[in-house]
Amino acid sequence: MTSILEMRDITKEFPGVRALDRVSMRVEAGEIHAICGENGAGKSTLMKVLSGVYPHGSYTGEILLRGQPVAFKDIRASEQAGIAIIHQELALIPELSITENLFLGNEVARAGVIDWARAKARARELMARVGLREDPDTAIKNIGVGKQQLVEIAKALGKDVQLLILDEPTAALNEEDSAHLLDLLRGLRAKGITAIMISHKLNEIRAVADAITIIRDGQSIETLRVDAGVDEDRIIRGMVGRSLGARFPERTPNIGATFFEVRDWRVRHPQIPERLVCKDARFFVRRGEIVGFAGLMGAGRTELARSLFGHSYGLYEGGQILKDGREIRLPTVAAAIRAGIAYVTEDRKSLGLNMLDDIKGTIVAADLGRIARHAVLDRNREYAVAEGYRQSLSIKAPSVNAGVAKLSGGNQQKVVLGKWLFTEPDLLILDEPTRGIDVGAKYEIYELIQQLAAAGKGVILISSELPEVLGLADRIYTLCEGAITGVLDRAAANPERLMRLMTTSGTGVQP
Repeated sequence: MTSILEMRDITKEFPGVRALDRVSMRVEAGEIHAICGENGAGKSTLMKVLSGVYPHGSYTGEILLRGQPVAFKDIRASEQAGIAIIHQELALIPELSITENLFLGNEVARAGVIDWARAKARARELMARVGLREDPDTAIKNIGVGKQQLVEIAKALGKDVQLLILDEPTAALNEEDSAHLLDLLRGLRAKGITAIMISHKLNEIRAVADAITIIRDGQSIETLRVDAGVDEDRIIRGMVGRSLGARFPERTPNIGATFFEVRDWRVRHPQIPERLVCKDARFFVRRGEIVGFAGLMGAGRTELARSLFGHSYGLYEGGQILKDGREIRLPTVAAAIRAGIAYVTEDRKSLGLNMLDDIKGTIVAADLGRIARHAVLDRNREYAVAEGYRQSLSIKAPSVNAGVAKLSGGNQQKVVLGKWLFTEPDLLILDEPTRGIDVGAKYEIYELIQQLAAAGKGVILISSELPEVLGLADRIYTLCEGAITGVLDRAAANPERLMRLMTTSGTGVQP
């Protein structure tokens, strides 16, 4: 096979941190090459070096493209060489149309004037290549995340890309959109386009990749050929430096009495009042219990959780919340926090974190009163509290003064967890707590969830991954179209029974 890319001894340092330490990798032309590693291992940093985000001179080492040394001073230089990178955070402008986004900075123009007819015709050609059938005038904000990913790929194809880099391309996608994207990558491979894919989803990597390079702690560990036979345990062992054994920590539940109960909870859609998003939901949580909520996309899991947490979603219509046998009212998020309830949001970056803040400011943000004296924040106390959580949660950062925006996804999630643990909740609602996180960091978060339950807390776990729900939860509620359709104990639950209940619509089978 012919090599399209070689990266030799790439070293990249930031103040106090060596992110890459003599990393080397080789990518063959016309293959899908996966890069695996724990969060913070250096995967995205390596691709930013390759694509010119980190320009030549800011790192040491050598990059060869088609056998020739290259030195990219910026992203435009790498694009001119046929390299395009699609970041996990999509670089699209929501208010602009698909056409406008496709050619932003590369406008289809004559004599300095945009030729909209040619632009739209060209947009349709590119959209057809990725299977998009929308009107080119459709605003990006009006299409789903899966289709936005396709717009990004179409944009890259419009620049005659030969090497396409995708950073966690399916992290925010549902199963259908993920499958479509993987099929598209196979189709591009058949047409001679080489792809590098960063992903934590090992089943997807094994299904689509030809080769896998494993990076650990800023160093390249090995490259594996998939056709030689590679199982997930083999990949995990390379990523974390050890075998994880079971995917979920061993646990013997110690479940106490019911302390949190929801009765006949009804909530309407905030923009479409005639639509019920929570239909007379009833459920309970016992002390020391992990309660799972499973449902397909749009089933209403997040809507239920957010509406309970201080009515932060939807139009409340009716229902009761009882804690320790007494009805409580939670009209605001502050009231929910005072009542001992915490909620780790599904979208940590827009709802869980202030990306302009540092670690210490984030961790204490949900309960500033606990570190204040006479209404003045005690900065020493703030630092001490944050440092305690940095150590206990194994947050990888040089100090608690580091900005959360610079952390990996797994470490950002640990900061969010630290923020809510600081409030000392009785009930912790976790909405997709391991989304976008590698297997090593997942295991650490699983251990933390189990420790909370062992301490007598109640945990509500919302997850789109059925193995995760089955591996952690003591009881599992299923939802479909805003209604709870059933509940299964751990011993009785399996993927087939859950899926049957998750696709059963109606008013709900209440526990």
